[in-house]
Amino acid sequence: MKLVLFLIISSVIGVAQIPAGYYNSAQGLTGLPLKVALYNIIKNHTTISYSGLWNTYQKTDRKPNGKVWDIYSDIPSGTPPYSFTFNTDQCGSYSVEGDCYNREHSWPQSWFNSVSGPVSDMFHIYPTDGKVNGIRSNYPYGNVSSASYTTLNGSKLGPCSNLGYSGTVFEPIDDYKGDLARSYFYMSTRYYTEDASWSSSSATNKATILPWQVNVLLQWHHQDPVSSKEIARNDTIYYRYQHNRNPFIDNPQWVDSIWQQDVSVFIKENTFKSKFSIFPNPINEQLTIVSELSPNIMNVEMKLMTINGEIVENRKLSFSGLYTIDCADFPNGIYFLQLITSESTCNLKFVKSQ
Repeated sequence: MKLVLFLIISSVIGVAQIPAGYYNSAQGLTGLPLKVALYNIIKNHTTISYSGLWNTYQKTDRKPNGKVWDIYSDIPSGTPPYSFTFNTDQCGSYSVEGDCYNREHSWPQSWFNSVSGPVSDMFHIYPTDGKVNGIRSNYPYGNVSSASYTTLNGSKLGPCSNLGYSGTVFEPIDDYKGDLARSYFYMSTRYYTEDASWSSSSATNKATILPWQVNVLLQWHHQDPVSSKEIARNDTIYYRYQHNRNPFIDNPQWVDSIWQQDVSVFIKENTFKSKFSIFPNPINEQLTIVSELSPNIMNVEMKLMTINGEIVENRKLSFSGLYTIDCADFPNGIYFLQLITSESTCNLKFVKSQ
């Protein structure tokens, strides 16, 4: 009887669908209310120990040939340069690619101070080559303009080519960009309001993804749609381990509903001299405008408007890289910020939520 029951359960898991009613409370919502509803659905998941990930990977990240599904070495359209065997090739020390695999926090631990919960959350931690994991370090993800290092499967490290950030980024191959983007959207949603002890980074402010990084992830989300690998991984994590799901694998359209309109940047004549971003978003008391301009002291006209077009503030600034707006008394709602220079107009959207 136990064997029969095991086979029935295994069969259900193998063809699992989204549980009936799982997303009922999120239906019909958009924007921040949708994000809040999804947070309430996927919070309080069952926590797997960090050491326990070695065993879970044998169910969540196993290739059809039984090898470790390493997104930093795999080449779906060709032959990977090497492959790993579970347990046997577990890191350990490494010196070159192919030595061993370890546990890659796609949202780096230093960004959330290794706190319990995200430190072992399976939706953003993947088995990857130890050497490449070390090369990626805690750099943000982004599109590389000129690679300083290219891995054996074609992943790259180098300066970012995306508007709003010029630092070093890591770019995985196209086949896994969407996977990682949806991992980030999951993390930002799952730990919404639970990020008080988190750090910030060049791509995040606690659990909020900064505008330039949102633009990268939106691009990757659309270029690399949800795969059967992600669907199977999502189901396995839900049924076997954490008992929560990544809603952006189940409902990819929700990514646009929450993040698509957060940032719209319009640059005249394709010039990249004007680079602005804002954080946090949503805001509580203060909004900070960041400039990547060089030199970053310039005259900027700033217009702050409500969603109905009412002017809240209109002034000329001698911009010196950072400018903070006190929003503590702003009513909750959606606002638009327009920054006008001699070369470009930058339009940003943010939400006042508390």
